[in-house]
Amino acid sequence: MASPVSAAGAYASIANLIGSATTGGGAAAAQKAGGGFGEMLEKSLAGMAEQGRATDAQAMQAVTGGKSDVVDVVTAVAESELALDTLVSVRDKVIAAYEEIMRMPI
Repeated sequence: MASPVSAAGAYASIANLIGSATTGGGAAAAQKAGGGFGEMLEKSLAGMAEQGRATDAQAMQAVTGGKSDVVDVVTAVAESELALDTLVSVRDKVIAAYEEIMRMPI
């Protein structure tokens, strides 16, 4: 189970990504501002991959007898799980939107 602090941090980072992509008057302004939907997804995937690497590093430190605490490892795993759940949820929404678009009559 993720801590409320990690969940709040994840939601805040997603809100910042969405806010930066949607401010400025539409898709053209979002593209000019250096972001669009594709870039937002790319940043999210990169962040999730980085979170996974950090979790792996914490787990390896705990296994090799480093200065990693079990609580830190569990917290890192919970944060990775939260990031993966968020990614799966976004993927499901994108697929549902695509299917809805494909059902529209021409």
